[in-house]
Amino acid sequence: MIRLAGTALDEDSAAFIRANRIRGACLFRQNMVDAGQLGELTGALRAAMGENALIALDQEGGAVVRSLWVPPPPSAMALGAADDPALARDVGAAVARAVKSMGFNWNFAPVLDLNNNPLNPVIAERSFGADPQRAAAIALAWMAGSQAEGVACCVKHFPGHGDTHVDSHRDLPTVDKPLDELERFEFAPFRTAAPHAPAVMTAHIVYPALDPHSPATMSRAILHDLLRAGWDYHGVIITDGMDMHAIAHRYGAGQAALNALLAGADMVMAIGSRATQEETLDAIAGAIADGRLPLHEVRARLDRLDRLAATYPALAAPYATEAADRALMARAWQRGLTAYRAPRRPPPGARLRLVARQDVVSDGVSEAGVPAARIAAALGERYDVDLVTFADAERFDWNALPADGRFTLLASTSRRRYGPHARATWQPDLHLALWNPYQALDFDAPALLTFGFAPPALEAVNAWLAGDIEAQGHCPVPGFA
Repeated sequence: MIRLAGTALDEDSAAFIRANRIRGACLFRQNMVDAGQLGELTGALRAAMGENALIALDQEGGAVVRSLWVPPPPSAMALGAADDPALARDVGAAVARAVKSMGFNWNFAPVLDLNNNPLNPVIAERSFGADPQRAAAIALAWMAGSQAEGVACCVKHFPGHGDTHVDSHRDLPTVDKPLDELERFEFAPFRTAAPHAPAVMTAHIVYPALDPHSPATMSRAILHDLLRAGWDYHGVIITDGMDMHAIAHRYGAGQAALNALLAGADMVMAIGSRATQEETLDAIAGAIADGRLPLHEVRARLDRLDRLAATYPALAAPYATEAADRALMARAWQRGLTAYRAPRRPPPGARLRLVARQDVVSDGVSEAGVPAARIAAALGERYDVDLVTFADAERFDWNALPADGRFTLLASTSRRRYGPHARATWQPDLHLALWNPYQALDFDAPALLTFGFAPPALEAVNAWLAGDIEAQGHCPVPGFA
């Protein structure tokens, strides 16, 4: 599976795909302008790859979405807070209808990682929760909805990225737990999903209890012995992006790809440069030629990929339910809205001070957060708002805010947890945790948790402030009782 650089399939890339019989592409925000452009791009990919094309994206919900013009789905943890499998199924189906209308047949979701580490820098609200049974039930309902609409899912990141304090995009994490603990927690949702999931994505993480040397992506003990043989898994195993630092900073692209295939992966996500992709192709071809990858095993992998593409063909379908799906997403965001420490509403017309970051950035996985000015504008419909922004939370002097009686509201618009200075000195009257719910634990203050910053999440906040709805969600991870 490759990544493309632009918003159209140029002839050189199409020739490269045809010459090497590449059958998979993963598209990102940089490849998307609008529905018309994207439909042309996915159509060109189908023509170049043939009938067994696998055209993928990450449309999880929350902060991890690639198409921004379709109805924005709530994050996994928002659905976990709502704790309603029927709602999750409806949301998964709606996501699939939007995805299919753009020409995709494979969505790299849902996330089955149990976020049981409050310092996790990359999963957090992407997880359905910390309880293995409950998280799996909601995730599988989401997946069932997607697949009923004709879009394949891919559960990730096997065998679990939830209990890490390192982002595998940046470095190589280790989950050093006894095997029985891994079985009870990290592995449990994946084992539950194995009979139903058409595909599994690997984690670039070392699990010493199973393999002290290789990350799961390259571990035969994990991919073949545990997943394929131990759990009798018959679906597709695809690697996470091999350009991530956990892999790319330790292995050559060709050797990394070969290691993953020898471990039991069916498809390598070579989403680096053209040179990286050619190195990957050369390594695979060489291993087939010299017998390290026996032909009968190669054919078995191709058969699994063929079955996936045949079951979920990449055929763009009209998007006839967009208005209804948008209303559904709005209701789902409202259902996940969660109160923490009994937050109180400022009265209508109150003088309010909003404190928020100056900048909003993408971490390379998620979309950029919501700008402070947009939050201020939304609040300005009900309140007299004074906006104060900061560049560096650890240098911002909360005590320098005017003592003028304004109700002070902190809006957190990034995933990063706060540091010791902010935690020790900031005293908001109300904390809007608009992204990472664990930020609510950084302050001894009432909080409203949205688990995401999409427009309907902000609309849910405004509805709560207006008294039109209550925050009835329950945060599905420890620490929020």
